[in-house]
Amino acid sequence: MASSLPRFVSPGAEAELIPQGRLSGPMPWVIAIMVALTVIAAAAGLAFSNTARNASDALTGGITVQIVNANPAERDRQAQAALRSLRATPGVVEATLVSQAEIDRLIEPWLGAPTGEGAIPVPALIDARLRDPVSGEMLGQLRRTLRDVAPAARVDAQSTWLKPVFSAIGTMRWLSIALVGVLAFALAAAVLLAVRTALGTNRETIEIVHLLGGTDRQIARVFQRAIGFDAAGGGAIGLALGLVVVLLLGKQFGGLGAGLVSSGALGWLDWILLALIPVVGVGLAMFTARQTVIRALKKML
Repeated sequence: MASSLPRFVSPGAEAELIPQGRLSGPMPWVIAIMVALTVIAAAAGLAFSNTARNASDALTGGITVQIVNANPAERDRQAQAALRSLRATPGVVEATLVSQAEIDRLIEPWLGAPTGEGAIPVPALIDARLRDPVSGEMLGQLRRTLRDVAPAARVDAQSTWLKPVFSAIGTMRWLSIALVGVLAFALAAAVLLAVRTALGTNRETIEIVHLLGGTDRQIARVFQRAIGFDAAGGGAIGLALGLVVVLLLGKQFGGLGAGLVSSGALGWLDWILLALIPVVGVGLAMFTARQTVIRALKKML
């Protein structure tokens, strides 16, 4: 019965039910815009997820020790003592004294290059990594251990510094997910309105098809197939536009050279997920068209 509709309907009946040509009406372009925006929003969400995951992995177990002392000789002495103490502490797998050249390079964009004796004194920094995730108890133990050999030492978990950043990243990630959901709803709503308009415009044709023996499911397949073609064309265009925007934005952010930004680069699995968006869009459009037609015909006839 699935292929019996052509016996009751002339070859041009499908064109009469959906009179607009492929990619000539507004529906394919509406779908293209929706898919492009969805690709951009999904890419942003995936990038935020990658940034949060990679940064969390990199900072887990990381601590920073600052030796704050205005006397350079005393500061260096306490830094070396703290470094030896950390390396001898159980649970510390690595401890490295950050060179003065590296510290100067990090602060130069904000404080300028150091200029001799008049330079602003900066703390000595020790970058250390623990075997286990940093806990409040472990931080307290390290502070007590370093207090005897380096009274000017300040111990902080690296993840603590970036907690507000992680919170903002999490908010942006959920916002991206919500935007994808809103765009999917908008796509379904656009298809629903287009199908209802076509049903109203072609009501007499549909009644004739019913008199010739056509069923609701057969008529629904006509709309479903037509919407599927439009959604496929619009989805392909939208995917291309969205990927162009994503690549351009990725190039711009990649030029910043910041570690936190580069950690959000998309992987091959992310690109596959983005490529599947128009496929999901076509499926959603066809499902919406079919359900809309079947429900409308039950009320119409």
